[in-house]
Amino acid sequence: MAEPVDYAPFETTTAGPVEPASPREGGPVSAEELERLHDVPVELAVEIGRTQMTIREALALGPGSIVTLDRLAGEPVDLLVNGKPIARGEVVVIDEEFGLRVTEVLAPRRGSDQADA
Repeated sequence: MAEPVDYAPFETTTAGPVEPASPREGGPVSAEELERLHDVPVELAVEIGRTQMTIREALALGPGSIVTLDRLAGEPVDLLVNGKPIARGEVVVIDEEFGLRVTEVLAPRRGSDQADA
């Protein structure tokens, strides 16, 4: 049997202005400041291409089906960190395992993408 739960109202709190962690607001971050992030896990993925199809087409896929992607063979693939592209490279096979040889690091995108971070 479930026990009744008492309602506890939340109190509104206000904080004063937040001081920037670094006097260089918007400037480069030092190596010491970045060390805090060294153990934060992120998801890396290599995207070889994309396509769009209907649900009917997706349900019709089976062994031997070929899905045409929006990239040509030999074209660089994207390295994504948490879904955001950060680099491009070429797929390599080493001892029967796939890997990525990074050939280009992409410049950070400014503007609306930073609000997503």
